Amino acid sequence: MAEPTRVLFVCSRNQWRSPTAERIFMRDPHLAVRSAGTSPNARRTVSDADVRWADVIFVMETKHRDRLRATFGRSMQHKPVHVLDIPDEYGFMDDELVAILEAAVPSRL
Repeated sequence: MAEPTRVLFVCSRNQWRSPTAERIFMRDPHLAVRSAGTSPNARRTVSDADVRWADVIFVMETKHRDRLRATFGRSMQHKPVHVLDIPDEYGFMDDELVAILEAAVPSRL
């Protein structure tokens, strides 16, 4: 059996969007998932180890990709990063957020 694809989901404070994505996709046996935030006040702040661990990174907004590149430039080289363009206007496991993630993420894996 092949190793699972390691997927990192990133938002700002790791409260609503990226934890929702982690919760949804953690059930997929072909994926290993983590979530983190770019803010120093995040529930779980993204680290260089997270970036190096990931095979693919999904960010909720362009600013998250830009912050990752600025902070972890060397580790980000040759790392696929997908911007989902999901604004910070959803709660954890919001039905609309779940639907957006389920529609956007699988086709990019």
